Amino acid sequence: MEVTVSRKAHFNAAHRLFNKNWSEEKNEKVFGKCNNLNYHGHNYEMIVNVTGKINPETGYVIDMGVLKKIIKDEVEEKLDHKNLNLDVDYFSNTIPSAENICIYIHKLLRKKISNDLNISVTLFETPRNFVTYPSN
Repeated sequence: MEVTVSRKAHFNAAHRLFNKNWSEEKNEKVFGKCNNLNYHGHNYEMIVNVTGKINPETGYVIDMGVLKKIIKDEVEEKLDHKNLNLDVDYFSNTIPSAENICIYIHKLLRKKISNDLNISVTLFETPRNFVTYPSN
């Protein structure tokens, strides 16, 4: 039997949505106010879900203290109070949309969480706009 455990976390970050291969006019048309030359920020909330079999020796799918530390070290420390376009190498050639940020977070966590556990990340850019990866 598999069980899913979840951990909530948050970080604050700025970004600008734009495609460097497009004109300013096209960027403005497609991305609107999210294309602000001076960037804009969000108070991102996320939920990390870990699914797997319960370890009969511990009763855990994953130790939540361990998961908390992985999220802090791998996500919060790398993204909190950063300008994603300027401070995070991954976004030098990737548009920092909510979709791409969510995939990036998943990649960071996947490196640290055992492959026998399934993970998914839901990233809230606003209380009403959110992305889940992988989608089921």
